[in-house]
Amino acid sequence: MKEKKNASVKNEKTQGIGLPVLQPHAAGIDIGSQEHWVCCPPKPDGSVNVRRFGSRSCDLEEMAAWLKSEGIETVAMESTSVYWIPLYELLEVKGFDVLLANAKQLANVPGRKTDMQDCQWIQLLHACGLLRGSFRPGQEICALRALMRECSNLADERRRCVQRMQKALDQMNVQVHRAVSDITGFTGMGIIRAIVDGERDPLVLAGLRDRRCKKDVKAFAEHLRGTWREEHLFNLKMSLELFDKLNEMIDVYKRKVEQLMRELTPEERRHAPKPEHPSKTKARSIRKTGQEETRESLWRFSGVDLTRIDGINTGAANTVLTEIGLDLSDFPTEKHFVSWLRLSPRYSISGGKVLKKKRNAVGATRVATMLRTCATCLERSQTALGAQFRRTSRRKGRAVAVFALARKLAILIYRMLRYGQDYVDQGVEAYEEQFKQKRIQNMISAAKQMGYELTPISIAA
Repeated sequence: MKEKKNASVKNEKTQGIGLPVLQPHAAGIDIGSQEHWVCCPPKPDGSVNVRRFGSRSCDLEEMAAWLKSEGIETVAMESTSVYWIPLYELLEVKGFDVLLANAKQLANVPGRKTDMQDCQWIQLLHACGLLRGSFRPGQEICALRALMRECSNLADERRRCVQRMQKALDQMNVQVHRAVSDITGFTGMGIIRAIVDGERDPLVLAGLRDRRCKKDVKAFAEHLRGTWREEHLFNLKMSLELFDKLNEMIDVYKRKVEQLMRELTPEERRHAPKPEHPSKTKARSIRKTGQEETRESLWRFSGVDLTRIDGINTGAANTVLTEIGLDLSDFPTEKHFVSWLRLSPRYSISGGKVLKKKRNAVGATRVATMLRTCATCLERSQTALGAQFRRTSRRKGRAVAVFALARKLAILIYRMLRYGQDYVDQGVEAYEEQFKQKRIQNMISAAKQMGYELTPISIAA
């Protein structure tokens, strides 16, 4: 069947399209779950040069050998689900320049939609330089990213376990969440484990509370009287066991990630003394939550301390470094980086009118989501970024302030990773004075354009 399919395309001629060929040794691949269609440049007689390969490892090796025999130097493929990953990694190891194009950019295939037409269309666009590749970090960072993403999935599943434990407690009318703010804390988990072990006395359960709890034992115990039905207790027990198992798996993943980071750490930073954090308050918070070792590991790996930026904690820094890596040379300027993160306004204009502002789903959504979360933490921060958040929120609303501060955080991260610049907080007073001087200059300029001159006056105390 394969030979017949290949033979059926030998007599077809390529259609002459008047586009300049910038990459004569380019190929296009249409990715599928069971088969891949590959198109190389036309043959000397003008017939199409298309072959079909399976998705097995031996088929991929055969495809790479055929591309070598055809003199191919660069290959473009569409990002179809996860089926492109084995082929992309193989071709990258074989020395090909691989370009991963977003499937939405290849949707407008002229004529009837077939796999054979798709691979020819991809090859034509790539040969003419009309495809833009997606950002993909190096192999080492991709390994870290795969581990961190799976660890994040386990953390999401752990949150669902907490919700199921909460549901079981509510069904028994045991209001642990009314007595403590977080059931996964020291007091909450101590009470839940005692209930699973068979304790039912509210006073005994209330005695497990932390000494810093504001409620006394009697008020605390009133929330811990329940019906203790057997089916709900069993559900609580199973959810707790799954919660503990997920915690163990997450710890294993974190140790694996730290091991890979240590292997990628340059020799000169492995034994260098770690820098002190400029903010004593934030440094105390990092030590209190047990994240000091993680902060040190991230600094040795990257050479910069992203936690110096207000609003960025060790979790956010870990997400940024494992998602995008250390080399941001693929982004010529910080504006390109912000646009890739989808943190810049989108104004498509046609005929002098602004079209829809909704962005296509391309970009680093995990990093952008994390930066938005970090931006919300700046609302009451007594820093320059916090003052900027509050000023923007007063003028344009909280949603715009979150978006603007997430963009600002992305710019600061780009400057630190690309140029090695350290962030220094100028303080609320300095920011307000800078903003005041900017307003004065704007008013002077506006008055001058209208033919007036502003003169400062002194006001008596």
